[in-house]
Amino acid sequence: MGDAPRYDHEELGPSALAAARSRLTADRNDTLDRVAALGRDFDGIVAANALVAVDDEHDPEGASTAFERAHVASLMARAHEHVHELDQALERLERGDYGQCEGCGAMIPPERLEIRPAATTCVLCARSDPRRPPRPT
Repeated sequence: MGDAPRYDHEELGPSALAAARSRLTADRNDTLDRVAALGRDFDGIVAANALVAVDDEHDPEGASTAFERAHVASLMARAHEHVHELDQALERLERGDYGQCEGCGAMIPPERLEIRPAATTCVLCARSDPRRPPRPT
């Protein structure tokens, strides 16, 4: 990735770092609120099913109930992952290596960090990640 644009660490000055901390903290608080709301939704689904003898295999509503439960559980798991990503970004901010690409070592463009404050890679490295499915053309 030798042709990756390089950004000077000084480009992320105190005001940019304060703005990043603010974005990360706000995103973390919003995500924790979402986790709480999803938890209430999940509890509601479970409570509603506890009142009825549900046999998912034979009950016509069972499949949709199971889907709802699995869907909310999946959304909760992703929200928990996002909180973890935000916590890691806040740790990088405290260590002084926030905004540095884990792939090539270049600074992640400030525009990317503004949109994805927990980003760990620059755009070029994110595109070349073999774990990412190719984009349709």
